[in-house]
Amino acid sequence: MITKIKWKYGWSALSGDISGGVIAALIAIPYGLAMASLMGLPPVLGLFTSIITAPATALLGRNPVLIGGTASATVPFVALAVKEQGIGGAAKVTMVSAVFMMMFCVLKLGRHLSKVPHAVVSGFSCGIGAMMVISQLNTITGVAPPTSATSSNMVALFVGWLGSLDAIQPGPMMIGLLAVVGSMAAAKWSSKAPAPLIGIAVAVAAAQVTGVREAVVGALALELPPFAGFAWTPSDVYRVLPAGFGLAVVTSVNLLITSRVVEHFRGRHQQLKAADADTELGAYSIANLCAGMFGAPLSVGIPARSLANLRCGGTTRLSILFHAAAIVFFLSAGNDLIAQIPLTALAGVVVFSGLCLLDWSTWKRLPHMRRVDAVAFLATAIAVLVVNALAAVSAGCLVYVLHWMYAKLSPPLQLQTVRE
Repeated sequence: MITKIKWKYGWSALSGDISGGVIAALIAIPYGLAMASLMGLPPVLGLFTSIITAPATALLGRNPVLIGGTASATVPFVALAVKEQGIGGAAKVTMVSAVFMMMFCVLKLGRHLSKVPHAVVSGFSCGIGAMMVISQLNTITGVAPPTSATSSNMVALFVGWLGSLDAIQPGPMMIGLLAVVGSMAAAKWSSKAPAPLIGIAVAVAAAQVTGVREAVVGALALELPPFAGFAWTPSDVYRVLPAGFGLAVVTSVNLLITSRVVEHFRGRHQQLKAADADTELGAYSIANLCAGMFGAPLSVGIPARSLANLRCGGTTRLSILFHAAAIVFFLSAGNDLIAQIPLTALAGVVVFSGLCLLDWSTWKRLPHMRRVDAVAFLATAIAVLVVNALAAVSAGCLVYVLHWMYAKLSPPLQLQTVRE
């Protein structure tokens, strides 16, 4: 008896993958350009990371809607390498970090990171969401950033922004808020609607009607970057290797936790296989080796793009490839179109995605949660804003370690008190 296998991928899934990939590309363009500039690299390399790493992550990764790209968490590591050795330094630290990630995969360390408690994952999601909102406040209100854009302390950035409220510009604020409101209204109308795209359309239309003129994305050049040239020196043992290891740890934690956050919003709450996390690390290590050859930054799972991809209907690995293809398209045939989109409108879409990541259901359950879960959740969320992702996950897990130690030590102490 021959069993017929039905191919379930239809026009609905295809349109969702295309919509999700395109919207993620719209979000990726300003992010990639900005992050590469902060690192001291040619801006196009920030987008080239998403393009060159997409095939490996789509084919080898375990999460079909997780979109990778240049992330803010990697900026300090790469920026220091570029400052010391130029693009060759970026190539060194990226490739060394990719090798360490492959070692983590081979040693099966990813599965241990994937066992991070759910409260820590939720706290990480909320912290990243708040970080996304805060990081766009200066753009969406037209206020100059009070501190360095590479600062990891979002609380300090927010406090500095509060001190500059008298400098708010009505033009960019109107465009940004319309993008947020338009996206939220579209999402409420239909969970499958391309909410960010609708939000951008509303903001652009309002800008045209009111005559508001703000900074736009502008024309982007499409050129294949050359291979990065570099030479290893004895000093790299104590300069590049430690930086590469630290970057690999931060990247791995960000990647695996972001993957779990995306799975949570997909509605996939079942226990993941132990090998899935190792596979994800292996896929991104291969992808980042390719990026490193050109001196491009590391690819890390990006919550904003992945969530936008998911909300706009992305369901399969093709959405990752469409994301890369859309970036290439916007850099070539669609250059004139993308050039007219105000940066404040894209900032509004990022704010909308950050608000979605805040996981409001967890905040509602917070008073009824176990005390250890609530403390771990808050510690993780706060640490993401004040320190970095690695410290945040460590802080959340430390809460459970201390709770376990207390549970082990408290019975003898209670017994001793009774005997006395």
